[in-house]
Amino acid sequence: MSSECPGKNVWPELVGKNGEKAAEIIREENHNVTQTTVLKDGTPVILDFRCDRVWIWVDCHGNVVRPPMIG
Repeated sequence: MSSECPGKNVWPELVGKNGEKAAEIIREENHNVTQTTVLKDGTPVILDFRCDRVWIWVDCHGNVVRPPMIG
């Protein structure tokens, strides 16, 4: 999946990792991302697209359940 956003856009390698640690890695790998939000999978979110935001979906143990991506 490509995007008009600069830098890395998706992090499939973070599935299964701790959500807070994943947020740190994402910010380190793409300095254009300024908002990383860790949410329980299924939580409703706003659907506007932003190049500076990544939602990080986690399970009840705080582990990433799907690839985080810009949006």
